[in-house]
Amino acid sequence: MATHGKLRRERGPQADHEAQVKEMRWQLGEQLRCLELQGELRRELLQELAEFMRRRAELELEYSRGLDKLVERFSGRAGRLGGGSREHQSFRKEPSLLSPLHCWAVLLQQTRQQSRESAALSDVLGGPLAQRLSHIAEDVGRIVKKSKDLEQRLQEELLEVVSELQTAKKTYQVYHMESMNAEAKLREAERQEEKRACRSAGTEAGPLRKGSLKKGGRLVEKRHAKFLEHKLKCTKARNEYLLSLASVNAAVNNYYLRDVLDLMDCCDTGFHLALGQVLRSYTAAESRTQASQMQGLGSLEEVVEALDPPGDKAKVLEVHAAAFCPPLRFDYQPHEGDEVAEIRVEMELRDEILPRAQNIQSRLDRQTIETEEVNKTLKATLQALLEVVASEDGDMLDSFQASPSTESLKSTSSDPGVRQAGRRRGQQQETETFYVTKLQEYLSGRSVLTKLQAKHEKLQEAIQRGDKEEREVSWTQYTQRKLQKSRLPRPSSQYNQKLFGGDMEKFIQWREHPLCPCPQSSGQSVPLVVESCVRFINLNGLQHEGIFRVSGAQPRVSEIRDAFERGEDPLVEGCTAHDLDSVAGVLKLYFRCLQPPIFPPELFRELLASAEAEAAAERVERVSSLLARLPGPVLVVLRYLFTFLNHLAQYSDENMMDAYNLAVCFGPTLLPVPAGQDPVALQGRVNQLVRTLIVQPSRAFPPPALLPGPVYEKCMAPPSAGCLGDAQLEGPAGENEPEPEAGSLAQEDGQRSLLWARGCRPPGSW
Repeated sequence: MATHGKLRRERGPQADHEAQVKEMRWQLGEQLRCLELQGELRRELLQELAEFMRRRAELELEYSRGLDKLVERFSGRAGRLGGGSREHQSFRKEPSLLSPLHCWAVLLQQTRQQSRESAALSDVLGGPLAQRLSHIAEDVGRIVKKSKDLEQRLQEELLEVVSELQTAKKTYQVYHMESMNAEAKLREAERQEEKRACRSAGTEAGPLRKGSLKKGGRLVEKRHAKFLEHKLKCTKARNEYLLSLASVNAAVNNYYLRDVLDLMDCCDTGFHLALGQVLRSYTAAESRTQASQMQGLGSLEEVVEALDPPGDKAKVLEVHAAAFCPPLRFDYQPHEGDEVAEIRVEMELRDEILPRAQNIQSRLDRQTIETEEVNKTLKATLQALLEVVASEDGDMLDSFQASPSTESLKSTSSDPGVRQAGRRRGQQQETETFYVTKLQEYLSGRSVLTKLQAKHEKLQEAIQRGDKEEREVSWTQYTQRKLQKSRLPRPSSQYNQKLFGGDMEKFIQWREHPLCPCPQSSGQSVPLVVESCVRFINLNGLQHEGIFRVSGAQPRVSEIRDAFERGEDPLVEGCTAHDLDSVAGVLKLYFRCLQPPIFPPELFRELLASAEAEAAAERVERVSSLLARLPGPVLVVLRYLFTFLNHLAQYSDENMMDAYNLAVCFGPTLLPVPAGQDPVALQGRVNQLVRTLIVQPSRAFPPPALLPGPVYEKCMAPPSAGCLGDAQLEGPAGENEPEPEAGSLAQEDGQRSLLWARGCRPPGSW
């Protein structure tokens, strides 16, 4: 096992992400092929044994000559299992079947010592033993298939986690590039400001020059605020990337070092025990017929006792080390010029990271207890399954010991005995299914536990570093930042259309504002209530346990709803993380009250029918073609919402809200069952449709290039005073005087910021 864990340390230079993922996919495929090979070899071995027993029964009435021919025949046929493939040609060297093959070899050797057999032994070999071997072969095929299916699901989850790492990396790179661009613009504005300051120092400052200097200063302040905002977004994106990196590495280690071993144990469940019991039964029958064979049977008993599942598993790992050894760790790859390689706890992020670490610790404690309970149940189920496997062979062995005559053996195969055996096999299959289910639950829980532990350790390290850095920063500066953040102006607008319970498409297309009295055809592409609630949850509640499942306080929900209905944004200030459930309730309430519903009732049956396709790609394609019938403004809002829900589901390890749980919460809200139809019968299909949209929003909805409009951002920053305050700094339009190129740029940015602050989308903002 030490070689299994350390083999990768002897490799050359570390590969990049793509090479690592490619090698991992190759390894996962090799693992499935290897486990399938083990199952085929086991079944072939059992079939050979069953055929051997039947042949032996036919030749038992013949004496030594017939037995010698039989042994010679099967000694030569042992190579027949090899077939034409390279793996089968090394059948005798296959490590996981080494001890059973040894039993097979000793059995042939013992058979050479036999000279005659009785008719009773012929009935035993051709009847119960051959049937039992067929049952074992059937059991092995079934348990291997279930183990393979379980391993495929685990591999898909692992590859999905690795894919999310690549997405987190790309998101981080995008935000880092935006931060670099913002910094470059800030430096350019500062250089322009220095030039104007130098020119003004040598000449008399007239009104025109003073205005230019004032506007240049505002431009620098605005660019500085933009730079800080992009820097904060970059820091958050980097933090998420590093957390995903730690989580992926932990999940990969957990899968290769623990899950694979447990799956191999699952494949071996009952095989060695059942094979040993059959051979013990054979030994008992032989010992009752000829005392002269005791020496050979003793040798066979020794190799049966030497059946060693752990030893066979270790040898499989040793021989197939290239397929089962853990791959290289995914290393952090910073974007261009980024020298930060650790999670940073900025002052602005401290209120977010500290509760997140506490929530993860609480989730870890609960998950540990749950996993331990599942592990206890798993061990008890395994013990019960092995007892059921052993009991069937034990009954056969007892019948041999009680009365070895042919008449008694025939009576044991009577109808009551067959029915009892059938019930026992049914019980075995039920126990087997329950065992595989519990194993899947245990492996999933352990995987979640491993990823949470990795995130918690990273956050604790970052918090300790942040505590040290905090002591070096003036508390007054931190207080001023929080005070500035808490005093942001609350935007307000006036609507001609009803918000809650109204028509969303009309609301988007027609909207008036006291500062923009003309109807706006673009309006709010995403209604303020949706955008503000999503931003609030993004900043405060992505890791909040039970988000959208736990109901908020009804008075608080009504208060926030009424504020939005008046055209205000109550989430800019006055709301804390304690209001998360209420904010989530407002978002669900908005979509639930829309008249007509956001999904037209006339498309209800077609949407449900499209979601019934088995293949995920076909299901998404059919749903996407139906969604294309919806108006563009509605599609923009749906794309924004489901991209947010997809992002929220990525934190299911912490918030316990995966795509299915979110679909259960949003299914009745977004797609209510029309009157006259059975909600109970249709709700499951509704949830499946919503889950499909949550899992693959990028394929279900048109991209921004085809459908312009707002796009949900994974890493958001709180509204900054530098961005919201430009409207107060701008004077009346008539007082603006011609300025140089840099001044014109400042004026244009000021006008766009003014429109943003007033709630209007400036042209070209999307």
